[in-house]
Parts: sequence; C-alpha cells; structure tokens
Amino acid sequence: MGSHSTTYPHAMSTHDDNPAASGADTPPTRPVDTEAGLDILTFGCRLNAWESEVMRKHAREQGLTNTILVNTCAVTNEAVRQARQHIRRARRDNPDARIIVTGCAAQVDPDMFGNMPEVNRVIGNDEKLKAETFKPADLLGGTEKVRVNDIMSVTETAGHLVEGMEGRARAYVQVQNGCDHRCTFCIIPYGRGNSRSVGAGEVVDQIKTLVDSGHSEVVLTGVDLTSWGDDLPGTPPLGRLVQSILKHVPDLPRLRLSSIDAIEIDEALFEAVTGENRIAPYLHLSLQAGDDMILKRMKRRHLRDDAIALCDRLKSARPEIAFGADMIAGFPTETEAMFDNSIRLVDECQLAYLHVFPYSPRPGTPAARMPQLERAVIKDRATRLRAKADEALVAHLDGMIGIEKAALVEKPGFARAGNFASIRIPEADIPRPGALVDIAISGHDGRELQGVITG
Repeated sequence: MGSHSTTYPHAMSTHDDNPAASGADTPPTRPVDTEAGLDILTFGCRLNAWESEVMRKHAREQGLTNTILVNTCAVTNEAVRQARQHIRRARRDNPDARIIVTGCAAQVDPDMFGNMPEVNRVIGNDEKLKAETFKPADLLGGTEKVRVNDIMSVTETAGHLVEGMEGRARAYVQVQNGCDHRCTFCIIPYGRGNSRSVGAGEVVDQIKTLVDSGHSEVVLTGVDLTSWGDDLPGTPPLGRLVQSILKHVPDLPRLRLSSIDAIEIDEALFEAVTGENRIAPYLHLSLQAGDDMILKRMKRRHLRDDAIALCDRLKSARPEIAFGADMIAGFPTETEAMFDNSIRLVDECQLAYLHVFPYSPRPGTPAARMPQLERAVIKDRATRLRAKADEALVAHLDGMIGIEKAALVEKPGFARAGNFASIRIPEADIPRPGALVDIAISGHDGRELQGVITG
C-alpha cells in the first residue's frame, strides 16, 4: 500500500509461516468455523487476516450462519483473479450458502463482484469492521446487492480487539489503516482510504489483554505502519508508540513490527529496534527496486543509497538483525542495467528474505499508462530475482549453524526465530504453540534451519 509497509505486496501473508510476505499470489487461508456455520476465505496481507478475525467475531455475535465471507486483495491482477475463481468454486461446493464479498478488491471495483451471480452481497472495507453490518436482517435483507461507501471519507480507525488469531501462535494488533502516499503502481490507497491511527492508549490496553491471555509475541500491523501518529494530536512518531508499549507492558516477551517504509524510521524507533532485545531483530522493508530512476518513476521517497545506508546503520547498531524486502521485477521502462541494480541491492542491503512480485499493471494507476515490458521479460526477471533471493537465504542460514536462537513455537515441529528464520525441531518434546524456547541450530536444507530445544 502506498509506499511502505504494505505497498505493492501488502505487507504480508495471511500464513503464520511467512508473516512478512504478501499472500496476493498464494491461495487463501480458510479456517472453517463449523460450529457457527461460517467459512472465511482470506486473501492478501496480514492486515486482511486480522480483519477476517474481526469479521468472524462480529458474525458469531450476530448469529450469522450458513455464510461464506470472502476477504479479497487488490494488489495484483492475479489476486483479483484468484478471488473470483474461489468465489465460483465456493458456490459450486456450497449451492445453498450465502456468499459475502469484501476487502480491497471489492472496495476498488464493487460492481465487478456485484455482477457475479454467485455473490449475494458486496460490502466495503469500512463496513466489514462494524458489528451492525453482520446482523442477518441487515446484511441479507433488502435488494441492494452492493453496499460500499466512499473509503476516502473514513477518518477514524477503531481499535478492534481480537484475542489471538485462530490457529496462529502470535497475536496481531492493527495500529493504523490507510495510506496518504500515491506510488504509481499501487491501487491500495483507493481500497483502504487515507492514513488513520489507533490511539496509543488503546493499543497498549489491547496488548496487555493479549499478554494476559498467554501470547508471547505480538505483531504491530497496518497499511503504512510508519505513518502511525500523523493524524493524532502532536503527530507522535511510531517510535514513541513502540517505546510506550515496551514501558507499559513489561511482561510482553517479544514485539514484532510488520513491514515498514525505510525512509520513515524515526530516531525513537531506531533506538528501540537497535537497543531493546524484546523487539524481534527483523525488519521487512518496502524497498520495491534498487535503481534510482525506477524508484522515481514509482514515486518512492527514497533512493538506493538511502536504503543501503539505513541497513548498514542498523546492522552496525544491532549485528544480529536480519532484513526482508518487497521487490518488484519488470516495472515499466526498466532496462537490464536498472534491473541489475535491484539484483545488486540484495547484497548491498544484506537482505535475507525477498518477496518478489512480477510487475502487474493495475487499472487506474499511473504505472499502468507507462510503456510496459513484455510479460516474458517480466517473468524472466522475477525468476532471476527469486534465484538471487534463494542464494541470499542460504547465506543467512549458513551464518546461524552452531549457535543458539530464541524462537516462537508456531506448530508441532516448527518454530520461528526472532530474525525470522524458520526452524524444524523434533516433535516429541514440543511445548505448546506460542511458547518461546531456546534452540541449538545444527544445520539447514536451504530453506529452513534444523535444531533441538535446549531450554
């Protein structure tokens, strides 16, 4: 979204095993609430996954049954295509169920979904978070199929409390929504509206509740996370919120940040990330490209040297920190030399994890009107960038063999270190999901570490 946290590849996957990557090009998550007769298909970012849990809570409280909620993503054409495909499949498999479609794709193009005969209702990104929306008589009554308001008119973001996301070891707290930036490739501001923040006191109270319920790790998430506070009195920076959480929730073992805009890291945030061990030593940066001309044409607000300098500074202050990044391959007008600058940025920024997106023109965005590359060229560059990402990951994992890492148990046989490394562990002596344990690392298979619990 916009130019940051959840830009082109919105932030993150809905899956616990890849919380920093977008799910725009992956299948949806589908936890079925059989007791309440609910099925929720979630596409796209971590924020969407969190919002699906808000919808689940409201639907349960309102007694909604025999219903499939489809929470869509608009980041790429592929994300929209997948949503439509799953809607058709859901109707074939559930001929008597009600299908309600929402999310960014529904907000941006509600009539497209409204014209699908499989769909009963289309609701917007603002409506989906309101409890009253899910009253069966209101949601399903009347003849108006599309109920989507002007997202740009929304000025507040409520601090909905989800006491842990179902099936997930970590908890997520939405602190911000919307985006004030207008990157030339990104449709998301039109799906999410302008930036708006949840007050610090409300965020702290939510995290206290989550820690009291047993969560060892909390993730701060938003559309443009580093713009938090711009619309609050005194325009406090994100770093102040982070420091407030650490101070007022002393029992929180680990705080993780979702993807952030490198240009917007304030001094308070830098000090917290580099000086506080309770903050996970991992940052997912919204870089998008490694060539200055492409960055300018994307309307990004940083240059390649800015990204390199930031990563060097962070590494110097906290050597164990690891970086992930969103990168777009094949942006309009990108030459081979420009693409090579993106390849070289992987080493120059010491990136360990990449989420690579082949450029996908979104109607209505300035980039869609720029001279486009051939799809074969875009696909080839995405493949080459992913190969470079694999190489970088192997180097990252090599550096951890023979040391001990604190990790969060996500499910039997699987844990994740603070620096985002995934670790396979013997299932025989696994503690409960959500527990923080120490693991001695013995090797890796190129994708995941192997180790044993030591404490």
